Amino acid sequence: MNAKKATAAAESLDHAAADVRAPIAWKFPIIFGVLAVLALLFFGLLAAAGKHTTFAFASSGDFFAIPEVTVPTKLTGIVLGVVLLALAAYAIFEAANRRRIPAWVMVSFGIVFVLSFLNWAGGDTGRIPITALLAGSLALSVPLIFGSMCGLVGERSGIINIAIEGQLLAGAFLAAVVASLFSSPYAGLIAAPVAGALVAVVLTFFAVRYWVDQIIIGVVLNVLVIGVTSFLFSTVLTANAEKWNSRQQLPNLPIPLLSDIPVLGKVLFNQNILVYLMYVTVILLQIFVFRSRWGLRMRAIGEHPKAADTVGINVNLNRVANTIFAGAIAGLGGAFFTIGSGLAFGKEMSAGQGYIALAAMILGKWNPVGALAAALLFGFSKNLGNTLSAIGTPVPSELLLMLPYIVTILAVAGFVGRVRPPAAEGKPYSTQ
Repeated sequence: MNAKKATAAAESLDHAAADVRAPIAWKFPIIFGVLAVLALLFFGLLAAAGKHTTFAFASSGDFFAIPEVTVPTKLTGIVLGVVLLALAAYAIFEAANRRRIPAWVMVSFGIVFVLSFLNWAGGDTGRIPITALLAGSLALSVPLIFGSMCGLVGERSGIINIAIEGQLLAGAFLAAVVASLFSSPYAGLIAAPVAGALVAVVLTFFAVRYWVDQIIIGVVLNVLVIGVTSFLFSTVLTANAEKWNSRQQLPNLPIPLLSDIPVLGKVLFNQNILVYLMYVTVILLQIFVFRSRWGLRMRAIGEHPKAADTVGINVNLNRVANTIFAGAIAGLGGAFFTIGSGLAFGKEMSAGQGYIALAAMILGKWNPVGALAAALLFGFSKNLGNTLSAIGTPVPSELLLMLPYIVTILAVAGFVGRVRPPAAEGKPYSTQ
């Protein structure tokens, strides 16, 4: 009898638990549905008839040439729109069953939507250079990736680093000056992380020693670096540009065989050493942040510094060391503006990239791989605007200039969802 009562009670609890289920997450299915309908309508049904779009993939030196693909613009837009609707319907089905939308659905939807837009945008120009589009996107993403890695290490350690913009600019400045002085871009490559680290030293001095609000000191450092570099540019660098601000560029170092792979070979494996350092930085941080003693200590001082102190970890010393290391990473990112791109230093040439790097870090949820993906998204959106402006499209030029910032706002506000930063970030720690 007691067993029957217990069974009945367990069944009633199971029914009650089934009734109190998690709410259905409709955000992504609704977004996918709206975008799919808009793509089908504007990029397909309303596209002009009789036009064709050519996607160009080949480049010189490939193992084998991929032929250009020419498709009817309107029909292709309709087909891609139907595919988007199918993916949106699948997302709705998964959400209705309270299941997480698979990552492949989200990635596929993004790729197909971009292809649909490119197909429509190329209807007037006739040709979309895919390899050049991807290569330019990676180049524009490099400073963002280094900057987001800098912010990630700092905030995981409990220090909010708004000064990434200043660290990028300082790295670009010192890399250009030292490379010009020694007529060697590799000398500039060594100097760039020093500049970023020096900015981080000032940040940690005021944030850790004097408990100055970390957001305020970060903004002040950005303004300070902009002022100092602009003054030196207008006086010293302009007066003798040949000595102090000549163009020095890191040479490309193609990796044998890999650089000859069609499309991706030229994009990923025919780069300079700075890009390869970016690959190494992301891979090592992904490993060490989550699978090393250093990473465990870093996450501990960023989440619960009192507990870390209890087990013998010097919280403030580790915060200072990690933030200076992060500043050196940002300095490398700044070097890409000058020696990485073969450009002389210019006033405020970082152009707000430090703030977009912070957005990439948040969108990536303080994870190296996530921040990498977000930075690549922002770089692609910027280069997409540049490419479409160059080839001529029906999209207004003002909208193309706004595109990377629109993507940044939408990504952080609409797609990042609920994120939890490290619990102790921005909070000074005292042993007293």
